[in-house]
Order: sequence, then C-alpha cells, then structure tokens
Amino acid sequence: MQPTLLILAAGMASRYGSLKQIQQFGPSGETIIDYSIYDAIRAGFGKIVFIIRKDFEAEFREIFEPKLKGRVQTDYVYQEMDAFLDGYPVPADRTKPWGTAHAVLCAKNAINEPFAVINADDFYGRDSFEKMAKFLENSCKPDVYSVVGYQLNKTISEHGSVSRGVCAADSNGNLAEINERTKVYKDGDKIVYENADGSKHELAPETPVSMNFWGFHQNVFEKSQKLFKEFLEKDGDKPKSEFFIPIVVDNFIKNKLGVVNVLPTGAQWFGVTYKEDAPGVQASLSALVESGEYPTNLWK
Repeated sequence: MQPTLLILAAGMASRYGSLKQIQQFGPSGETIIDYSIYDAIRAGFGKIVFIIRKDFEAEFREIFEPKLKGRVQTDYVYQEMDAFLDGYPVPADRTKPWGTAHAVLCAKNAINEPFAVINADDFYGRDSFEKMAKFLENSCKPDVYSVVGYQLNKTISEHGSVSRGVCAADSNGNLAEINERTKVYKDGDKIVYENADGSKHELAPETPVSMNFWGFHQNVFEKSQKLFKEFLEKDGDKPKSEFFIPIVVDNFIKNKLGVVNVLPTGAQWFGVTYKEDAPGVQASLSALVESGEYPTNLWK
C-alpha cells in the first residue's frame, strides 16, 4: 500500500490573509506546496490529504484540484476548534488552533495506512521525501515511527528567530528526546536558542532538528486522542497552549511504546517564516530549476 502525505495547511489563511494571495515562487507560479506534492508523487506517495479550515475549502480546491486531478488521490479534512473535544468547552478567550498534533488527529478518519506529515509552507527537498517514502513502505510499524533530521545550520532564517524541534539521537540512530525551542537564531557566528527568561544556550551547527516532517503508523491517532484529552484537562484553559506533535512523540519514546528512527538528510530547508525570506526562497527554487532538479513548469 502506498503511503499518504498529510499537509498541515489549516493556518494558511491567517498567514497570507487570503488563499488567493498564496505566494508564488516557482518560474510558472508554483507555491511551496506544489514542490512538496511533486516530490511526494515521484517518491511514491499515493494520496495527499490536506488539513484545512472549512471556511476556505472552496478556494483551496480551486487552487490545487486542477493541478492534481488525475495525478494523485486527494482528500480534505478540517481542523476546527471543537474537533475531538468530547464535551470539553472551547474557552471563550481562545483564538489559536489547538496545535499541530490536534491537526494530525483531525485526519483520523481519512487515513488508514502509514503516512507522513509536513508543514504547508516549508520546502523539504527531494532527498527527504525519498527517504521518508522508503521508510513508510518498508520499515514503519506500530512501534516504529520516524522523523527527518535536518542539520540546524541549514534551517535558519536570516531575518529573525525560528522554532525548531531539537533532536538527540541514541547510538542506534533513534530519537532519544526532542525539545521544542521556540526562539532559535544566529547570534554573531553562533546559533543559540533563547528561553523565556532571556537566557541563551548555544547549539552546534550540525545538531539534528525536526522541521515537522514525521512518519507515522496509523495507530498514532488512537494514542494522540488519549493524550489530547489529558492535554485539555491540564492546559485546555490556557488560551495560548498548543498540543504539539513532539508531545505525542515524547510520550511514545519515554513510555517505551516504540522507537523513532531519525532519517538524516543534508537537504537545504527554506521557507517563508518572514516576508523578507521570500526573495531567498525564489532564488533557491530558480537555482534548483536551472540545475535540472525540477522542470520549469511542474504540472505541464
């Protein structure tokens, strides 16, 4: 069975203002999502599932369905504020979605096979999709998940801080722990993360980090639903609390439910964390097209 790619796109409207204004970076108007889907299809993924908000489904389909029809199976699921709350009330002062692990949970009824998860606005590179597809087809089990490990120095924005899941691997190449660092940036010739108290801690340039490119067995939905209930009981009343994927993964590892293979890649990440990142993204894609990595028009 071919693996599925789950694309987290529910936050796109808030970032771009309108889906019709999704920034086009490729020479024929391609978005970053287009390149991820193109890489996924040629790596062997058989289905694309988009996590979106119901209020922009029509616009989203208008953008992507003409490109993908006849090329790959597609499905759409919604991350709504009241999904999987099981009676827990949505706090009146909450405006943020419940986080990435909640977004994944919302795809529970659409996925019945091993699958990968990515962000909509990150460029991951062909190598990462090929390694993930191979893992999902050959190695993924109820007790074996995976994460693509990028080199930290290949994931930094030149225009401000970024959030990164800093990984530590054991001697077998499995994830020992992951720590979500929400403020990582260049400080002179060093890379540091900053805590809420302002303290700075240096990170080695080659430190493996997660860019939210995960490989899961479908049993992760059941585990996530249980943990989301616990999250709500503990932090649901906090308006900015979020149920992140690393929370699920950390629980999986620490309770010895299985292992998470770190799939190392030397790929260069890029994305649009800040508006100032856009010219660099466009230049990077142009260089890849010129080198022959991608055609001038992905969907021609």
